[in-house]
Amino acid sequence: MAKNSRKSAICSSRWVPLCSTASRSKCGAKCGVKWSRVRWGSSLRPGSDRCPSPAYAFPAFGERPVNAIEGPTIRDVLAPIWLSKPETARRVRQRIATVLDWACAKGFRATEAPMRSIAKGLPRQPKKVQHFAAMSYADVPTFVEKQRERESVGRVALEALILTAGRSGEIRGACWSELELQNRIWSVPAERMKMGRTHLVPLSDAAVAVFERAKAFKVGASDLVFPGQNVKRPLSDMTLLKILRDMELGVTVHGFRSAFRDWVAEQTDYPGEVAEAALAHAVSNKVEAAYRRTDFLDKRRLLMRDGGAFVCGREAAGKDVAGEADNGAS
Repeated sequence: MAKNSRKSAICSSRWVPLCSTASRSKCGAKCGVKWSRVRWGSSLRPGSDRCPSPAYAFPAFGERPVNAIEGPTIRDVLAPIWLSKPETARRVRQRIATVLDWACAKGFRATEAPMRSIAKGLPRQPKKVQHFAAMSYADVPTFVEKQRERESVGRVALEALILTAGRSGEIRGACWSELELQNRIWSVPAERMKMGRTHLVPLSDAAVAVFERAKAFKVGASDLVFPGQNVKRPLSDMTLLKILRDMELGVTVHGFRSAFRDWVAEQTDYPGEVAEAALAHAVSNKVEAAYRRTDFLDKRRLLMRDGGAFVCGREAAGKDVAGEADNGAS
């Protein structure tokens, strides 16, 4: 506290730049700093020709000295755009923090930008939704047939990913000790699952056949189903992506999960919660999650059986099997 008081006294006894002056980098001689090194432009988006700070921050406190800006003032600037323009709000906050932190380092203010306290006074911003470029589910069977023209550990791994609706990390890290091919089940350990829980994946005939093909790439005593160039490490994620890039398809590995979800929704009568369980998605409704005690394993067996038949170009049982699942599975 005493240290901050002394620093405040020093700040008040010397010339202090205005926020707008500091941000616009026009006081180089007075401040004795090479402004090009401060890198104010780091908060700009690619392709943007200006920072959003002048439009949002300067009307509120641009003509106030940098040592007079406190948390409530910054919060009042950010609040109107925090939810309606979240990306812009983040960039404005970053710019303000950069200017005030620099001012503190140069002795123009006693404290750094109070951004941690500001965050407590603002609502939580919505999460960014990242959409992965996905292949149409109708094109998946042709793609699988095409990629089988050349056999490689990467292509076999990619087909296994498609047939299990798994994530890249789950597939690439698969171990033989996790697989029970006779019982048609794959137990993915919690440490490799996004939700941190063990996930049981029922295997269709097509999926079992793919894992059988993977035995050709087994190296020595390694437990990895899909070893990389270093046999002690799993296949690289770039290996799978390169297959798609070489085929010039413009899709992502993760997009096959979206294709699976679309196929379930448009071509079958399986309930949405069964498809979500197959994708190992968390239950978004907290109350529903608290009461759900099933992982729909039996229904998922039927779903993955139909999915495997579809991917391999065979007619799936479809709606009839969905009805069977509703009547006889838990």
